[in-house]
Amino acid sequence: MIARATNPARYPLTVPRLPALAGTITCIAIGLGAASATGATEHSRDAPVRASATAAAAPGITSAGVGTVKLGRTYTSLRAAGRLGKIGPGCELGGPRTRSAPLRAPLTGSVDLTFGSPRRVAAVTVTVGATARGVGIGATSTAIRQAFPRARFDHRGDATFGLTIVRVPKGGGGRLEFGVDTKTKQVTVIGVPRIPVCD
Repeated sequence: MIARATNPARYPLTVPRLPALAGTITCIAIGLGAASATGATEHSRDAPVRASATAAAAPGITSAGVGTVKLGRTYTSLRAAGRLGKIGPGCELGGPRTRSAPLRAPLTGSVDLTFGSPRRVAAVTVTVGATARGVGIGATSTAIRQAFPRARFDHRGDATFGLTIVRVPKGGGGRLEFGVDTKTKQVTVIGVPRIPVCD
């Protein structure tokens, strides 16, 4: 993102940081529910092998965005490039002006957009199709630690959401976050600069 998405007025959905988690509602717009629901059946013993095999070809996730879907790029330009689907309402708890758009293949997920005009990408959420330093959907906590030694694991949402949030700080290869399913122990969602939530 051009402005780093830290201004609450321009990037409202990227500000909350799961401060208490209980009572907080995750707004992972597209695909997370399906990814979590199918994780137990689809992830077999060879899941890490499949993840490794596809890592090299997958778009890269960095603090700047996911592949060509960069933070700060306009919705119009990404839509014209075939990277985003049709714009629609965002997290309803963020208010009537929130907007998001689905990612297009080979990615699955969504972007949250800024309030201003033109609307720009404020956050990217990925549930399929991209990796950060080789760590993608289906990866383990061990893989995250190896790729991002400075990552911090937040277990406050384990019981409430069944998801451990792993935060990678700016000085450690981020800012970005991984969501690790507490049952499968595998990554089900990745967010840049974080996995969006709203109070």
